[in-house]
Amino acid sequence: MSTTDTRRRKVFAVLAGGLVLGVGAAVTLAAWNDSEFATGTFGAGAFNLEGSTTSATDGYADHETAPGAALAFTLPLAENLSPTDVVYAPFWVRLDDTTTSDATLVADTVAATGANAANLSYEVYAIAADATCSAATATGTLVASGATLNALTAGADVTLTAGDAAPGAPVQLCFEVTAGAGLEEGGDATATWSFTATSE
Repeated sequence: MSTTDTRRRKVFAVLAGGLVLGVGAAVTLAAWNDSEFATGTFGAGAFNLEGSTTSATDGYADHETAPGAALAFTLPLAENLSPTDVVYAPFWVRLDDTTTSDATLVADTVAATGANAANLSYEVYAIAADATCSAATATGTLVASGATLNALTAGADVTLTAGDAAPGAPVQLCFEVTAGAGLEEGGDATATWSFTATSE
């Protein structure tokens, strides 16, 4: 065998060895890996507004559709109005015991029917829950007003707080309705107010 053939075999042998070594290196350098997982569970809270015409502590119910709760205006005056007469009625609102978020209450709409709807004006005040709705207390935070029973001028927002597995603190809305000089004899009027609470 010639010297050239011998060298050529040695080179092939070295190259072949290198190829085998290369494959072996690829196997021994394989990367390790590991994983971690995380799971989140989400639930929605509860929210419900309720009202009472009775008192700050009882008589609460849902009045979600018109005509809603019947306000107890000063009687017998409310049924026998004369020009310049003023009548009052209380309405308490609160978040019920399932509610988990505080809220903001706003006067939303008013709609009225009857011959004297245009001859009566009103104001709604937020007053202390234990106060008597009257001329003496219908002052302060004006929530809504109207030059007629069909008009609505929005006033201040009212904050409602949620309780802890109990009803939230009540807020009293004091309605003041005034008969205008143009009040028609024998005419009547019916107004329905809507208030909306939005969770914070």
